[in-house]
Amino acid sequence: MEAMEIDSEKHLQRKQSIYRVADEKYEIHKETYRGQQYSQIYFARLHLMRTLLHSLVHDWKPHLPVCTVLGLEEGKECIIVGTLYKHMKLKPTVLDEYSKERSVIPLVKPHNFVHQDDQLVLEDESGRVKLGGTVVLPSVYVTGVVAALHGKETAAGDFLVQDILEAGLPSQIELPLSSREDKYVVFISGLSVGSNTSNPLQFQLLVDHITGHLGDEQEQSIAAQIVHVVIAGNSVEIAHGLLNGQNLALKDQSRLSEPIKELDILLTQIAAGVPLDIMPGPNDPANFSLPQQPLHRCLVPGSSTYNTFRSCTNPHSFELDEIRFLGTSGQNIDDLEKYSEAKDKLEFVERTLRWRHLAPTAPNTLGCYPFTDKDPFLIEDCPHVYFVGNQDKYETRLFKGSEGQLVRLICIPRFSETAVAVVLNLRNLECHALSFGTQFSS
Repeated sequence: MEAMEIDSEKHLQRKQSIYRVADEKYEIHKETYRGQQYSQIYFARLHLMRTLLHSLVHDWKPHLPVCTVLGLEEGKECIIVGTLYKHMKLKPTVLDEYSKERSVIPLVKPHNFVHQDDQLVLEDESGRVKLGGTVVLPSVYVTGVVAALHGKETAAGDFLVQDILEAGLPSQIELPLSSREDKYVVFISGLSVGSNTSNPLQFQLLVDHITGHLGDEQEQSIAAQIVHVVIAGNSVEIAHGLLNGQNLALKDQSRLSEPIKELDILLTQIAAGVPLDIMPGPNDPANFSLPQQPLHRCLVPGSSTYNTFRSCTNPHSFELDEIRFLGTSGQNIDDLEKYSEAKDKLEFVERTLRWRHLAPTAPNTLGCYPFTDKDPFLIEDCPHVYFVGNQDKYETRLFKGSEGQLVRLICIPRFSETAVAVVLNLRNLECHALSFGTQFSS
């Protein structure tokens, strides 16, 4: 009898981790758009990346001179460093959007705008030159990538590319993974609370699993090893009919706030037991352009009372037990998919690492704040975990850099459509999908 009483009083202690947020460069203070030009962010990007690439050229091809576009000579091999620009036949324009609104017959546009006639040019402060050859494929590269090119000018005035040098992954701190214990991070994305595809029961099952209110003692002991939860964008979805800018009726105003209230109730349950980071996404009540600023705490009054709750920027950078995380809510990768081609989403993710830039298509086709003296999307430190939210399906693999860097790449699927979360083990950076299907056969 005494033994039973002792067992009933046994409590599981949740493991802890050391957390450090590193979102300072994504935070915007005293923002203003008046009189600012987007060209300045390109100048800042080119200046920083060119300094880096010049240092790499010495080891790459030290026998070749580095020239400007204006200093090219016909037939003379050299290296030029600049920003790629892609002329695209199918790239949508503002006039297309206007025509779509005014036309009786809807205009059909492809999901991907790549065309076989697309052409690349390279641009620096002195000028621009059209690129030729088969080394730099227009289907792979996008506007905004800074690279070094080896080649020579042709009689036609083009630059025949013979080789390309990308910035590559930055240096990475080494981790003593062998001495670590099992600790788990749960990634969720695309909850879309309030949408037709959202299933409250599935999210409640996830919440109960994280907080240890689901399953037997063994499952609860595993749940006690969850040390952090990250929600990567698109947490709510508000009906478009309610966002038409007109004065809303009282019942419509309540419908507008219901998804956010429902989300707050669920987040409060998580934050009561586990540290929680929430990032904004394109559908959330936050600024639309990157970097998106944290969701205002007044939107989630219940969960924001806990010191475990953190409203973060998108992109989001942080450390857990000296493991570096970097992630977005998916806009950067979704935009790359529109303007280039790859075999899968993870290849797009790999490219951003090789280009050392989170969002190369910003501000050309992806909205971003017009920074004047910096480009915050440059990847200065190599993460150990790089995650992207709001994807069609769960995908992951380890990506290895030229200097031995190892990065766990993760595509987090939309939870409202797949009922899948992703779990990462801090001990060995292995991860797996966690499914919360609620369909039962009769």
